[in-house]
Amino acid sequence: MAMIGGGPGAFIGPVHRIAAELDREIELVAGVFSSDAARSRAAADIYRIDPARAYPDLATMLASERQRADPADFVAIVTPNHDHLPSARAALNAGFAVISDKPMTATLTEAHALAKAVSASGLPYALTYTYSGYPLVREARARIAAGALGPVRKVVVEYPQGWLAGAAEGKQAAWRVDPARAGAGGCIGDIGVHAFHLAEFVTGLRVSELLADLGTVVPGRMLDDDCAVLLRFDNGARGVLLASQIEVGELNGLRIRVYGEHGGLVWRQETPNTLLLHHGDGRTEILRAGDAALGPDAARRTRTPGGHPEGYLEAFANLYRDFAEVLRGGTAPLLPGAADGLRSMAFIDAAVRTSAAGAGWTALTI
Repeated sequence: MAMIGGGPGAFIGPVHRIAAELDREIELVAGVFSSDAARSRAAADIYRIDPARAYPDLATMLASERQRADPADFVAIVTPNHDHLPSARAALNAGFAVISDKPMTATLTEAHALAKAVSASGLPYALTYTYSGYPLVREARARIAAGALGPVRKVVVEYPQGWLAGAAEGKQAAWRVDPARAGAGGCIGDIGVHAFHLAEFVTGLRVSELLADLGTVVPGRMLDDDCAVLLRFDNGARGVLLASQIEVGELNGLRIRVYGEHGGLVWRQETPNTLLLHHGDGRTEILRAGDAALGPDAARRTRTPGGHPEGYLEAFANLYRDFAEVLRGGTAPLLPGAADGLRSMAFIDAAVRTSAAGAGWTALTI
C-alpha cells in the first residue's frame, strides 16, 4: 500500500495503516503523507518505512513507484474531501487500484467524474464506509435479507456527536467546516453520509425520496452542523436520519433501528458487539460477536472468541481484508465501491440543495 495523506498529527491516516496491516495481508511501503515535503519525510519515521519512499508530491510518488521492481499494489487516499478526485484519478491513470476514505469526493459532479475514471481504468476502487465492516452489522443485513423481520416498515438511524459544539479549532476540525475543503456539506457530509450508507447497507433497500432540514447552529459557521432528514424507501418504508455534531456530551453514538412486520433490530456503534432482535411474540434475542448462531459472513469477520471485544479498528480491517481479496482476483460483494459513493454523494447533494431551498419532498436521483 501507498498512502496519500496521513502525515504527522493526522487521525485517520494511522487508522488506515493499522487496519490495513492488522491481518498481515497488506503492508504500508510508500506515501506522500503531506503537501509539505519535510512533513512527508518525517512520516517515514513514524510509519517505519524506507525514507526514500516518503515522496514530496503525488506525481513523484506515482512515477517512482511505477519504475520500481517492487511497486506498491494500490493507493489509499486519506486526505480531506477536496483532494479525493484529483488523487484518485491520478492514481487510477497511473495504473494503481484505489481505496479511499469517505465521502467519494467533495461534490456530486466530482463523484460522476471519478466514477467515469474508475470505469475507464478497470481497476478496483473501494470506499471505507467503516461501519459496514462490523460483524454484527453484516449479521443484521443477512437477517433482514433472510426475512427475519418480515417486510421492512421503518428505519431510524442516528449519528450524534458533540465535538463541534464550540469553535472548530485544530487540524482535524478546521477542514470539516471549510467549504473549500469539505465540500457543500458539513455534518451531513462528515457523519450523515455514514448514517445514510448504513441504512441502505443494513436494510438492502434504497432511499427514493427525502425531506431535509439542515441547520448551522454555531455562529459564524459556513456549513451545517445539525441535520434531520425524513426518508422514503423504495419498498414504501419510511425512515428518519438524524446527524449532529453540536450535541454536547455525545461521542460517536451511531445507532440504527429497523422495524419490520414481524420484528425489529437495534445496533449501536458504541456497543458494537451486541445486536438486539425483537420478535413479534414479545421476546428479545441478544446476539453477541463470536456467537455460534452467527451466519458465515459475520463469523468469518470475527477474530476473537465471544467476550473479547472487537471494534472500530477491526471493522476497518475487514474492509481492507475484502479489498485484498479483490486485488488477488477474488470477490467481495459487500465492499463499498463507486456505486455506493455515487449514491452517498447524491444524498449529500440533495439534502443540502433542498434544505436551502425549502423544497420539501425530493426524489433521490444520481
